[in-house]
Parts: sequence; C-alpha cells; structure tokens
Amino acid sequence: MGMRPALPRKLFKVGPLGTGWAVQCDDEAHESFDTKEEARAAANKQARACQDAGTPCRVEVRGELGYAGS
Repeated sequence: MGMRPALPRKLFKVGPLGTGWAVQCDDEAHESFDTKEEARAAANKQARACQDAGTPCRVEVRGELGYAGS
C-alpha cells in the first residue's frame, strides 16, 4: 500500500513586523498586532475558519518548532 499524495495546505505564518507581530497567509500580509500572543490567536482563528470550510491548513509561529511532548 503506497502513501497518499499530500493535500495542498494554506499556511498561516506569524512573525515579527517592526515593533509588533504580523499574520501572513500564503505570503500575503493580513493583519498586524502588538503582541505575539494576539497574532497567534488571530492566526489560529483564521486557520479554524479555513478548516471548517474544508481547506487543510497549518499555523507556523516564528521561533517555535512545534509540539514538545504529548
């Protein structure tokens, strides 16, 4: 049994922008925020809406590598 091809995913990126933080989707700037936490929350909210609409997606936060432990 072979592997299934990967589905294209929307990518939401959270990263620094000047003195604040920004959310980008597919390399297009969407919003800017004062704190990393606000930007992460907005990216997760956008990703949830995307998932609910049936489009696979993921959120990457600059400086964070992913899940640690379980």
